[in-house]
Amino acid sequence: MLSFQELYQTHKELVFNLALHYCQNREDAEEVTQDVFLTLHLKAQTFQKKSNIKTWIYRITVNKSLDFLKAKKTLKRNFFFTAERIDDNANTPIAHFEHPGVLLEEKEEIAKIFAAINQLSDKQKTVVILLKIEQKSQAEAAEIMNTSSKAVESLFQRAKLNLTKILKENEG
Repeated sequence: MLSFQELYQTHKELVFNLALHYCQNREDAEEVTQDVFLTLHLKAQTFQKKSNIKTWIYRITVNKSLDFLKAKKTLKRNFFFTAERIDDNANTPIAHFEHPGVLLEEKEEIAKIFAAINQLSDKQKTVVILLKIEQKSQAEAAEIMNTSSKAVESLFQRAKLNLTKILKENEG
């Protein structure tokens, strides 16, 4: 087993980049990354070596990213309802898209695609990120998601249909 420092040095970019795909801004991805490594540090003794360590780290990062987004959404919802009581004309805050790997001229188009991905269920969102952004194989995605390759294939097909539908609705 690697020391925590070696674990961090070896996997910090993987964790940060995966979190960034979910959060779409640097600060939130950094927060998720810290949470992931804290969890890895606290749970290192519970790693059972049934899968490889990279798969375990992916699984933790996916779960921490989804948890972070749910908590953020709940916080925004609570803020919105509180603000609405104070000011009936309050607007819902617009999601901020800030991904450092996206060129300025592509930012608007990529933001639309990520906005559509964000409307998918957690499992569909995860399968799209793992297969198309992280370039994982179906077998790798299945292992990370702790499901079968057939389930991954089915989720991806439904995700593609839903993304097409969402993007068409947003055009019109």
